[in-house]
Amino acid sequence: MAKTWLITGTSTGLGRLLTEYLLERGDRVVATLRRNGALDDLQAKHGNRLQVVNFDVTDTRAMREAVSQAFSTFDRIDVVVSNAGYGVFGAAEEASDEQIERQIATNLTGSIQLIRAVLPHLREQGGGRIVQMSSEGGQIAYPCFSLYHATKWGIEGFVESVAQEVAPWGIDFIIAEPGPTATQFADALDRTQTVSVYEETPAGEIRRALASGAFTIKGDATKTVNLIIETVDMSTPPLRLALGSTAYHSINQALTQRLNVLEAGKEVTLSADMDEFIE
Repeated sequence: MAKTWLITGTSTGLGRLLTEYLLERGDRVVATLRRNGALDDLQAKHGNRLQVVNFDVTDTRAMREAVSQAFSTFDRIDVVVSNAGYGVFGAAEEASDEQIERQIATNLTGSIQLIRAVLPHLREQGGGRIVQMSSEGGQIAYPCFSLYHATKWGIEGFVESVAQEVAPWGIDFIIAEPGPTATQFADALDRTQTVSVYEETPAGEIRRALASGAFTIKGDATKTVNLIIETVDMSTPPLRLALGSTAYHSINQALTQRLNVLEAGKEVTLSADMDEFIE
């Protein structure tokens, strides 16, 4: 049975591919973007099954109005995909205040406000599914991506909490966590002004790896999008969906290390309780 989707950030990358494949299979899509004309070819091909809305996710008022209009236009929106985002690249000290504010406003606050905007409509219609696009960077961290990681770790915590709040209304979430994937993400990085003292540090190493192509990108964008669609179609999907071998191995390693550190400090950790609760 055809679904109706609302997807942010559809001009390029995974958002664009997701929109294309959903339309091809007969679904309806409300696609949001900032750049006029980016989906004109799809509009011409698929007609009224594609509704294009222009707004920036940092404009909360415009986003709320667009969300309300979308739910008014269609009888039901089955799936909301919070996909809009990008990365600031550089050591934390190198970033400008403006870069920090825009990164958080787009990836974190924008995603939070989108979810808040759609929840009343999903409750009223009796349920729905929200896909939050994160990345392996929501559970691990690379040098030079500190601000990006701050937003992805933050939105994953937000979603995990909200998922518990709205489960009684039949609303559930999928947090998609692709590893490095062959999209335009790297080309769109907002790069900081470099500070020379970081040249011979892990920050400098990853900067050189990206510039030289030594940073291996294994993720296939088409497979990634198809797996997201397949997971959305499940009756009971997992909360988290890691995608790609890089994501699997890096997340596995990070979780194992954190668990080992927790267990190693167990005696000290438990001793922080009040005396009457210490066994």
